Amino acid sequence: MNKVTLIDRRDDDHGIDAQAVNSKEARALYKKREQIYPKLAYGFFRNLKWAAMAVLLGIYYVTPWLRWDRGEGRPDQAVLVDFEGRRFYFFFIELWPQEVYYITGLLILASLGIFLSSALFGRVWCGYACPQTVWTDLYIYVERAIEGDRNERMRLDKAPLSFSKATKKIAKHAIWIAIAAATGGAWVFYFGDAPTLVRELFTGTASAATYLFVGVLTFTTYALAGTMREQVCTFMCPWPRIQAAMIDKDALSVTYRLDRGEPRGPHKKGETWEGRGDCIDCRQCVAVCPQGIDIRDGDQLECINCALCIDACDDVMRKVGRPAGLIAYDSYANVKRREVGKATAYRLLRPRTILYGVLMAIVAVVMIYGLATRHTLDLNVIRDRSPPFVRLADGSVRNDYALKVINMTNVARRVSIQVAGLEGAHLQAPNLSADGQIFVTAQPDSVTNVRVHVIAPAATAPGSHDLSFEVRDLDTRESATSASAFLSGTRR
Repeated sequence: MNKVTLIDRRDDDHGIDAQAVNSKEARALYKKREQIYPKLAYGFFRNLKWAAMAVLLGIYYVTPWLRWDRGEGRPDQAVLVDFEGRRFYFFFIELWPQEVYYITGLLILASLGIFLSSALFGRVWCGYACPQTVWTDLYIYVERAIEGDRNERMRLDKAPLSFSKATKKIAKHAIWIAIAAATGGAWVFYFGDAPTLVRELFTGTASAATYLFVGVLTFTTYALAGTMREQVCTFMCPWPRIQAAMIDKDALSVTYRLDRGEPRGPHKKGETWEGRGDCIDCRQCVAVCPQGIDIRDGDQLECINCALCIDACDDVMRKVGRPAGLIAYDSYANVKRREVGKATAYRLLRPRTILYGVLMAIVAVVMIYGLATRHTLDLNVIRDRSPPFVRLADGSVRNDYALKVINMTNVARRVSIQVAGLEGAHLQAPNLSADGQIFVTAQPDSVTNVRVHVIAPAATAPGSHDLSFEVRDLDTRESATSASAFLSGTRR
């Protein structure tokens, strides 16, 4: 029997609660999380991360406030997901619900972009652009500004509770919550007019759903970026587990060049470097790592390729008079080449990177072409099902339809509607023209509902027949068709 199996009984001979004992043994199998205190790094990659954080946070928080004039009576928010109006606005682009495939195209482009970046530079997305990384970086910045750098934060956490410690902790968490609330608030601004929502949020007049979403996003931002941090990347995110399929031996990633660094060990000033590697085992690469790993252990699931260890190691190499690049962006293939005395080579153009690039280009071209040639007039047809058909006094058969004429422009359009595909069938409506067409005005940027009857001759065979409706702009001649069915009885 497994020694950690929980037995719900008490040992009568010894008075020992077997369940409690086994529970303690089970808990002993799980390692308690060790708090990570990343040290501030200085250098190119740290500055690059600062720049990425500033740009990405700026885009996220500022975008809902950008305006775009679309004419009177239409929303002027540049980027807006308008559920009430059933539109998605992106500056000059306006997408309707039936054009959701453009959103699908954007998601495909984003996925291929991550695949390509991973094939070229490893998990560079995780290290610089992932929202979890960006907000965690911001939270650590606040933490460092209030509590100090690595050593100061460690001493503070070990110190007994005092007024100074309580003040710092309260200030830190208050700012964290404020950032989380701003994050949740900014997200809902993408789904409604930002100035209006701000006023409603602070006056208590916003909808319950708005407050709910702000609350949920505030909690998740605070929890994920403030308390869980590296655990999200290691245990919650699926990307570390599938990235191996995206990279190969020539993909560049943050690498400890063990062929140069080993054997490692402490080094004193004036000692020779003969017979040893450049690594002095200072562990600065571990101190700056937000994931708390040792890059010298090789490729690891937890590594997000933020490259802060490169900055830390280069700084140490300069101080001890050794060349920079002991830790650098390198490939597994180059490590193997150097082991056998071959020169390093960087192959950015490889079958998989070319494939990803070509696929991205194809999807982008298809989307651009679709947007450039998209129709601004559409038609949807819905058959009345009760009754499915009506037999008139002269023996002819009538079916009823609800037509939805979709005008995607901001001007009213005069359009004609006609039916085709069923011999002898014709439209019946109050505004029917002499040639069997119906003329209606399609209202701007809206759906115009039109109810029509289609009448087929008495000689029409029983069963279901194909027919189609066409709507045509009388000025631009743009047209749209929609197929439907005509029922004229049941086959025997």
